[in-house]
Amino acid sequence: MATTAITRFAHEEIKPKIGSRILNSKEELLAGDLGPQIRELLEQSGVLVFPKIDFNDDEQIAFTKTLGTFAPEMQDGTNHKIHKITLDVKENPQSAEYLKGSLYWHIDGTMNDTPILASLLSCKVKATWGGNTGFCNTYAAYDALSDEQKAEYEKLRVIHSVWATVFYYEPEPSLAKIQGMQRIGENELPLVWNHKSGRKSLVLGCTAHRVLDVTPMRSAEILVGLREWATQEEFSYSHDWSVGDLVIWDNTGTMHRAEAYDPTCNRMMHRTKLQGEEPFE
Repeated sequence: MATTAITRFAHEEIKPKIGSRILNSKEELLAGDLGPQIRELLEQSGVLVFPKIDFNDDEQIAFTKTLGTFAPEMQDGTNHKIHKITLDVKENPQSAEYLKGSLYWHIDGTMNDTPILASLLSCKVKATWGGNTGFCNTYAAYDALSDEQKAEYEKLRVIHSVWATVFYYEPEPSLAKIQGMQRIGENELPLVWNHKSGRKSLVLGCTAHRVLDVTPMRSAEILVGLREWATQEEFSYSHDWSVGDLVIWDNTGTMHRAEAYDPTCNRMMHRTKLQGEEPFE
């Protein structure tokens, strides 16, 4: 009688509250059998690291599809399967300016009602200096709040806007730049996301512009204070890239940022995404 071999899911913890390292081979990952286990661990750990797995673009796309619904990238009005993350305007003429905001803590998709589930980023050219990607677990950060803080924050709504992120990297922008960013619009989101799993996470980042129904001073205290809380060492992990690494992060329960690096070094990452499965609630 024929028997089917069961692939053992091999992984190890990076930090207790964020990050796991996946040790399976490329062939085992592409087979697709481990998809459900990877998804489960992703929610628990927030970030999964596949050291020097060295996927090419087709393999990265195929692997992404084993984890959920593949979400193509929209560039120049057309769909692309791979998005090049780089400040090199020759490689990325449309998004190089927009990517300056990626140097600050954020969640992808705060302008949408349903954000992407996860991003998969592979390193093709690492920075000459710096260039780590930082992550923090906003599930764990919420869980560690006091009962009094949870009761206060769960009632609050926050306005998110892309135009507000400009002031992080350009303190005195032109009116034309601000007006161009403002055309993207704003979005009202909960400060605490009640997930369909029953878990809760914080919705923060550089797009979080103001808390509704509180004074501007109190709004700043809340947003800055919670950012400091969520990004402290206990809840955060900084990935030092090697060429060939792949990292997945749960966009519904983490924030991330690119850490400072030489903007002229042609650092290059290739990104794929998983389609969102639940709206902000």
